[in-house]
Amino acid sequence: MARRSAVGRGRDTAVVEETTQPGRAFAPAADPWGLPAGGARGRRGGGRAGGGDGPRGGRWGGSGGRWWVWAGRAVLWALILVILVNGVRAPFERFTAEDDPAAPGTGAKPARSTGFPSSAAGAFALQFANVYLNYDQKNAPARETQLRTFLPDGADAQFGWNGAGQMQVQSVQVAGVDARDANNATVTLLARTTDRWLRLAVPVYADRNGSLVVSARPALLPPPTKAQLPQGGLEARDGGLESELHPFLGTFFQEYATGNQAALSRFSSGTTITGLANTVTFVQVKEVVAPKGSPGERTVTATVVWQVPQGGAAELEQTYQLAMVKKGATWLVRDIRGTTRPGAS
Repeated sequence: MARRSAVGRGRDTAVVEETTQPGRAFAPAADPWGLPAGGARGRRGGGRAGGGDGPRGGRWGGSGGRWWVWAGRAVLWALILVILVNGVRAPFERFTAEDDPAAPGTGAKPARSTGFPSSAAGAFALQFANVYLNYDQKNAPARETQLRTFLPDGADAQFGWNGAGQMQVQSVQVAGVDARDANNATVTLLARTTDRWLRLAVPVYADRNGSLVVSARPALLPPPTKAQLPQGGLEARDGGLESELHPFLGTFFQEYATGNQAALSRFSSGTTITGLANTVTFVQVKEVVAPKGSPGERTVTATVVWQVPQGGAAELEQTYQLAMVKKGATWLVRDIRGTTRPGAS
């Protein structure tokens, strides 16, 4: 601000003129983001005690200082939006990927994820196959009546059979259920005739109420092929232990055939062995196979000959796997079950 002298102009001619410095025309009277007055004084040593003539603190005048504040707020809100979007999208993508069998990295687990009633559909297809695979031209009307329970309305009454000839299956079992979604599946059945195996694929539809129907005509497929056992070398056998265990196991299996619990407890190592309750008669232990191993325990196989009462003089050779443990000088049976060892005995 500059003052001009009023001398000689009288009382009414005293005028005060103010000159606004450049850059201060639109500065607010009080800027809350400015440095305190002392900061300006410290930097401008030639200024007055009131704070000097220039801008305080060497910062931008007006609203220029707030530009950084609004930029920081914009970045913060953008970051929050990205986090929210990713938090919603990630579980959605995970759930859709699990439902898509073609999605990379996902295994085909239809039975668990589709909600299809696999057990009920298997039983339903089993009952259907017992009617479908048994036919006789002399009893065609009876077969037609029984098939209506399984077929959709309007389907061919004999479901593809021309009404001639006959066929009979001895047994039918469910081999698997391939559920495509919550409503559709293919039930695979294995059936046995007098001279061959059959594999039958039966399409089954299930509605939301659990009702079932054979949705299309079945298809015959090739029967399962016979697997070849691995050609591994025979384990080294412990002939001394085999000779030692042979009479012991002969006595054990005699009691195992009768199911005498008191006697069996003397042969067991703290476990309960039930026995066969006289459903068979013990004949002999034909072979014992004991691989070399730990001196205190061994898993052996024994081939036992049973006589089946219902078969008259019929005998069956069966192979058991026994987990044996040695207590002092005596071998005891810890567990007995069917063997899984290929080619055992």
